Amino acid sequence: MINVSDLHKSFKLFARPSDRLREAITGRNRHSTYTALDGVGFTVAEGEVLGILGRNGAGKSTLLKLMTGVLMPDAGTIEIGGRVTGLLELGTGFNPELSGADNITANALMLGMSHADIDARRQQIIDFSELGAYIDEPLRTYSSGMVMRLGFSIAIHAEPACFLVDEALSVGDGYFQQKCMKKIREFRENGGAILFVSHDLNAVKVLCDRALVLEGGRAVYSGSPDDAVNVYNRLMARQAEEEEARQVERHSGAYGTRQAVVGKLSAVGRDSQGATLGSGEMLDIRLHVEANEKLENVALGVMVRDRFGQDIFGINTFQLQGAFHLEQGEERDVCLSIQAALAPGKYTITLALHSGEHHLDDCYWWHDNALQFEVAGYQGAKFSGICRLPCAVSLGEAASAAESHQPEESL
Repeated sequence: MINVSDLHKSFKLFARPSDRLREAITGRNRHSTYTALDGVGFTVAEGEVLGILGRNGAGKSTLLKLMTGVLMPDAGTIEIGGRVTGLLELGTGFNPELSGADNITANALMLGMSHADIDARRQQIIDFSELGAYIDEPLRTYSSGMVMRLGFSIAIHAEPACFLVDEALSVGDGYFQQKCMKKIREFRENGGAILFVSHDLNAVKVLCDRALVLEGGRAVYSGSPDDAVNVYNRLMARQAEEEEARQVERHSGAYGTRQAVVGKLSAVGRDSQGATLGSGEMLDIRLHVEANEKLENVALGVMVRDRFGQDIFGINTFQLQGAFHLEQGEERDVCLSIQAALAPGKYTITLALHSGEHHLDDCYWWHDNALQFEVAGYQGAKFSGICRLPCAVSLGEAASAAESHQPEESL
């Protein structure tokens, strides 16, 4: 269905716009070369979903633009069996002055649909987008989510052989995302091939049959989604280490008396070895503490918050095992491990060094949202809500039908 072989793409970068003209006139090289893709190759069979993972700048968007014909490759081949449509960038091909209904016609024609096909599927497109009466309003009055709904609805109803999806899908609300995922699964079951580019690691695990990891324009891994996510997590962890090395004082946003400070810290999944982990996995929060004075009663406090800033869980070492002591000039590594039995999503960690049971008396060091981590997928049974609570079930012995309907004796 899709066969990409030894794909190369590079771009000329000019320091100033005038350098482009100077190079054209003089023939002297005034540009640097940026290699976006370097020998990438893969195949996608009918009814298969291939996930594409990679850090920003890894080459994901360039790859999709090459496959849709927006860009032309420098070398390599792209073979696609049938019509290909994609939802690459929000609002691509739309005219904001036209109504949603008129944009259906214009955008569907660009995707290769005939006027007869458009007329036959117009109502299906409108119904799926759930725009209702807004379909006759100018597109400039739409929210970004409404534009995404319309774009996805047109693309998926064009009945392509191959469908390309990137992060534009994440703009919609939770309900519409689920609706899109269901439609994508139906498309796959009917034999369609899908290229799915996303930073939503849980969606890649759930939706994809295989996954490809790009780094620096090269394919560094191709295989199972679980293993691909682990490779991606290691790349992200390496990026975090590089940022720490470049930044001596990474957490300059911290405040407090600074009688004790934290010089280096990290939050790493014990199995994933990265900042993305499965629900139920142990999360190790490690800190390097330095004491500027002798302190007799020190505690480390941790608060986990969700993406809305709501407090999910808080604890400190005083509550767990009492305070610890620090001598002036002493350095100590501290590790607090939490079982992250949380629902999939993104979370932040606020950290504090203080005296005693709380920070109200002496707050030595405090940093809001000092660390981030993401929960993707589950270790163990799935659950609903924010977190998994310890639970057990006991089923009593079943009574016979006759016993269960036996009338009570009168007194």
